[in-house]
Amino acid sequence: MSAARKVVLFTAQEPSGDAHAAPVIARLREAYPDIEPVAWGGPKMAAAGATMLGRTADDGVMGLAGISKVAEVKRLHDEIVAWARANPVAVHMPVDSPSANYPLCARLKPLGARVVNLVAPQLWAWAPWRIGKVRRLSDVLLCLLPFEEEWFRSRGCVAKFVGHPVLSKPLDLAQCAREAATLPHGSPRVLLLPGSRSSEVHRNGRLLAEIFAEIRAAKPDARAVAVASNEANARRFVDEVGGRLPPGVDLVVSGREASLEGALAWCDLAVAVSGTVSLDCTRQAKPVIGVYRTSWLETLGARVVIRAPHLLLPNILAGRRIVPEFVPYAGGPSPIAREALSILGDAARLSGMQRDLQAVADTFLGRDPAPIVAEILAREARGERLGNAQLDDIVRGSARPSLDAAKA
Repeated sequence: MSAARKVVLFTAQEPSGDAHAAPVIARLREAYPDIEPVAWGGPKMAAAGATMLGRTADDGVMGLAGISKVAEVKRLHDEIVAWARANPVAVHMPVDSPSANYPLCARLKPLGARVVNLVAPQLWAWAPWRIGKVRRLSDVLLCLLPFEEEWFRSRGCVAKFVGHPVLSKPLDLAQCAREAATLPHGSPRVLLLPGSRSSEVHRNGRLLAEIFAEIRAAKPDARAVAVASNEANARRFVDEVGGRLPPGVDLVVSGREASLEGALAWCDLAVAVSGTVSLDCTRQAKPVIGVYRTSWLETLGARVVIRAPHLLLPNILAGRRIVPEFVPYAGGPSPIAREALSILGDAARLSGMQRDLQAVADTFLGRDPAPIVAEILAREARGERLGNAQLDDIVRGSARPSLDAAKA
């Protein structure tokens, strides 16, 4: 590492974190030559230009599905800390995955690294009592959801809503239409989104196929496209549904046969494993049903722990239920299939959901997180200690041109 460049260390442990960090890294490379972005992360961070020190975000290596591997996590943290001792880190940017990242923050912060979180932990949903730990270990929280800014500020944190990378991306409608035209004909058209992690595909792949089978039994002309996030998850999905695709189901790998955006343009309704992908649906105002299969015991435990009234991101942002959610869910396919058929058979309900989703997407106009986050990182790395007023100024200056463009 060049001694003249300030090191910003990114750590991401999920495919979604890899995607969130990549545009920020690209912006740092483009606009801040005195900043050196290094990372333990995934392929999108590598493509954006980070100096990769380890691959940890290809399949949720340290996410909820892997957090029980305590010894493995500790070995990885030891490796990162050893590197940071030899290569002083100006700013550590943990990206989401608080269960994995906060123990690492606790070890890097005493070495002099400022901690700027990209994706504030969702304490408002399940653990408000942990706010003291967040205040102690985080210098700046960058929030992807609008209401989080005030929630954290009112509890003594330096925090700012910076926008969401999914909802800020420009959408190439012509390209979406071209890709949609290559997908199978039929009606209704149902998009199956089994998740970006292998554990999600394992839990939910068969359930999604069974839901569509019941839809097709009621509507024989129905067609489905299942979108796998990568080749490994495509194979996993086929395995989960019995080794061959069910009648009426096509399988594509995102970015190969068609992008997720093109598949969304094709569909009438999506059935999606809950997560960031529900915002991809929101971006195109596509009605979606959120699903996440768990055991009965896990479902009961979630009801005790989770305090938020809604768990799917479009509903959280709207402050009310605008799309159905079966999260967490331990039942069979029939209730979800009935809900899907009800939506597909009710034109007024479909159009109402589309309007509500568009209204949610519109709340993010004018907030492109990449330049905002990159400027915050660069200023922190150069020794500025930013408070809420400074964050407000940065966002105000970055948002104004985008808002003007959106109005035009």
